[in-house]
Amino acid sequence: MSRKYKFKNPEGAYFVSFATINWIDVFTREKYMDIVTNNIAYCRREKGMDCFAYCIMPTHVHMIFRDQNSNPQSLLKDFKRHTARSVIEAIKNNVQESRKEWMLWMMQRSAKKNGNKAEHQFWQHHNKPIELWSPKVIKQKLDYIHDNPVESGFVTRPVDWKYSSARNYAEMPAEIEIDLVGFM
Repeated sequence: MSRKYKFKNPEGAYFVSFATINWIDVFTREKYMDIVTNNIAYCRREKGMDCFAYCIMPTHVHMIFRDQNSNPQSLLKDFKRHTARSVIEAIKNNVQESRKEWMLWMMQRSAKKNGNKAEHQFWQHHNKPIELWSPKVIKQKLDYIHDNPVESGFVTRPVDWKYSSARNYAEMPAEIEIDLVGFM
């Protein structure tokens, strides 16, 4: 990971993006997306995560967060590890998953290739954390997150993507609560 992409300020709010290995479109099933949202909700409730924005795309996740415990790298590592284990287990147990063998094979192959101790690798290793230091940068990243499903051609308006905090900001029913106080 380059120096440009490090968690330098432990109290800072960060924009992060992380993708599945080989950009596998795992998050095409609601069951797998719910694992991510449930884990965000858990981290907010139990681990001190402030989540200011998120968007779950078929192959990747964008998020703006801060760690109240001043260890964002560790928090994100735990989040990704738990999410990976849960999604892999859900794939294994999903009798309706038509691509089960292929996805698990790709994850096993990636784990071996990258020398992982685990049997499967779910996420790519980098997170590309970018500290949000000004209102202009915050707005830019927030717009980027919320416009991602529109730019990808999935919806015509950001609020139409179910797994995005664009709905929270529009004060519409959303999959999870997010934190707004003290951020903007």
